[in-house]
Amino acid sequence: MKLYLRYFSIYIKSMLQYKVSALMMFVGQFITSFTAVLSVYFMLSRFYSVQSFTLEEVFLCFGCVQLSFSLTECFARGFDTFSSMIGNGEFDRIMLRPKGLVFQVLSSKMEFSRLGRTLQALLVFIYALICADISWNAVRIFILIFMVMGGISVFFGLFMINAALTFFTVEGLEVMNIFTDGSREFAQYPVSVYGKAVLRFLTFAVPVALFQYYPLLVLTGKSDSVLYMLAPVISVFFIVPAVIFWRFGVRHYRSTGS
Repeated sequence: MKLYLRYFSIYIKSMLQYKVSALMMFVGQFITSFTAVLSVYFMLSRFYSVQSFTLEEVFLCFGCVQLSFSLTECFARGFDTFSSMIGNGEFDRIMLRPKGLVFQVLSSKMEFSRLGRTLQALLVFIYALICADISWNAVRIFILIFMVMGGISVFFGLFMINAALTFFTVEGLEVMNIFTDGSREFAQYPVSVYGKAVLRFLTFAVPVALFQYYPLLVLTGKSDSVLYMLAPVISVFFIVPAVIFWRFGVRHYRSTGS
């Protein structure tokens, strides 16, 4: 942890070497990401609700997903751009170092410009928490915390799976963006609005619904199912098969010779 914090401080210092550029990127990310917020707002201001979900309730799941994705993109960017490590031979050097491979890839790149998107998601999230008609108690607070934790785990797992695939393909697969960026876009609304087939896929294949849709039903009083309460906790364990697949890829790695 101490070494990771050292990497963190180095990236902060390097970013602050160009303060105006860093500020412009932060502001740019903050402003451009509001287009998604406005699309949700204008949709709900016209139709008032989506499958009985109000604007504030939609903003709650929207903010949760966007917050989880932006934090993952900020701190796990090394896995998202891992194909470049394979192509230029940098991963060969990483394998010779004494620290764990996951730690080295994780700390190889941090994208602090994404904090602008994180701030926007956090503001939407806070607005939804204040304005949504939710009776808060210890259980619901617990669910809310694990919604964010589950989102980070799912998106981090997807980034790791995408990175592991490059052990076999060398170049990154653009099709994986369907599951990373695509999942984020789908989850702007409660995923049940897309139909049962999509809901099943986002429950059992890419478990976005586990930390977004099912706990939202509990928070908004539409369900009192214990399984739905535990769904965001279950989503945290998506990281386990991702790590297993990563290790499988490492065992089959062959250097590109770069």
